[in-house]
Amino acid sequence: MNYYQKNINILQVNKKDKIIKSIDRWQAHKEGILHRGFTCIIKINNFYVIQKRKHKVFDNVFDLSFSSHPQMLKNKKLQKIEKAIIENFKREWTFKGKIKKLKFLDKYYYKEKDEKSGFIENEINYLYLIEIEGKIKNKEEYSYGMDFMDFNILYKKFKNFNFAPWIKKIPLYKIKKYLSL
Repeated sequence: MNYYQKNINILQVNKKDKIIKSIDRWQAHKEGILHRGFTCIIKINNFYVIQKRKHKVFDNVFDLSFSSHPQMLKNKKLQKIEKAIIENFKREWTFKGKIKKLKFLDKYYYKEKDEKSGFIENEINYLYLIEIEGKIKNKEEYSYGMDFMDFNILYKKFKNFNFAPWIKKIPLYKIKKYLSL
């Protein structure tokens, strides 16, 4: 069974990000139910990783660098976002090296319908930066490809990329603030 076929429960939340209950991830996306998600930007050797998503929701768009959801675990405990990020990082990428830092950047709301699939992303999205040392490659079951960009090129071309809606929602001045450190 592949990842997209697994029964996974995510966290339904209200606009104040208070958890309401656990909900099936595909039900949340079919019905546009507000839930908690995250995006993690990968930085390696002063480059940022962009990934072309291979996914049921917003397929074939660029992500900066990967996105998913914390889960309600089988023991009815909430998965910490940092743990969900590391698990998703290990699932979606081939990586040899070390993680230097995982840093929270922001939290924001967005809602967008994927016209191709009919699914709706309605999220309180947590934005993180993960700095790594080593070698990284995308896994083909999750991505059509990847690229490395230095800050100046990424910033200059940011508006021209076919980014996922949760990336487009980040104002350009915040991209500059978060990534030009």
